[in-house]
Amino acid sequence: MRKTILTIAGSDSSGGAGIQADLKSIAANGGYGASVITAITAQNTREVIAAEMVGAALLQAQLRAVFEDLDIAAVKTGMLGNREVVEIVANELQLRRVPALVVDPVMISKSGHVLLAADAVASLRSRLFPLASLVTPNVEEASALSGIAIETIEDATRAGRNIIEDGAAAALVKGGHLRSNPATDVLVTKEGVRTFVGEWIETPHTHGTGCTYSAAIATHLGAGLPLEEAIMNAKRFLTEAIRAGVAVGRGRGPTDPFFFLPGKDRA
Repeated sequence: MRKTILTIAGSDSSGGAGIQADLKSIAANGGYGASVITAITAQNTREVIAAEMVGAALLQAQLRAVFEDLDIAAVKTGMLGNREVVEIVANELQLRRVPALVVDPVMISKSGHVLLAADAVASLRSRLFPLASLVTPNVEEASALSGIAIETIEDATRAGRNIIEDGAAAALVKGGHLRSNPATDVLVTKEGVRTFVGEWIETPHTHGTGCTYSAAIATHLGAGLPLEEAIMNAKRFLTEAIRAGVAVGRGRGPTDPFFFLPGKDRA
């Protein structure tokens, strides 16, 4: 039976990241995607032009509407934007006790636009991390959360340990920008450390990779897979989605979660 996976994140008007990327990734990995939109962004493949947060009342109404009707197998969070949103989402998730929660701590866009207010970081760590099955920061986010400059697998391991000290069950430091071992992700749990080595693909079209990856992991967790297997499946999927990146727009194009569909022109 197809499982319902909920994404709580911002909307990307270019369709490459955020809610749009999450829903594509969930569907491509066999789940049914539901969504709660935290913010509306005006962005394209080159930049985030503007962003406006959804009001508290509407955010809460979206959360209630979804949870009161749908059987949610897993949740992933993306752009939360500010402290009020983090608190509202954390309160709801604590109340609902979802089976699996993947927290993608979206802090800054690839074009450099700040997507999480400074005063929200403490709330993210104290309220949401303790509920998380997995936190999935990239190198820059893991460095900001841990205070550790990350260049090596050892650095990523120390940062991951710092993050799980906030209560998360596990941290996956994504290595797309890891200088010593690009495309190698580092999973840190209380039981130990495991690395996931991937293929480095030279391409400019990486918009939405973090969203696509975390949504895929959440979908596999929702289907009942163990954490490491969920990550392995999602990483294989992401690699092919990056390989098939779409040259749309004049900037950094998105990954293609539907790379496997027949009859697609790859030229």
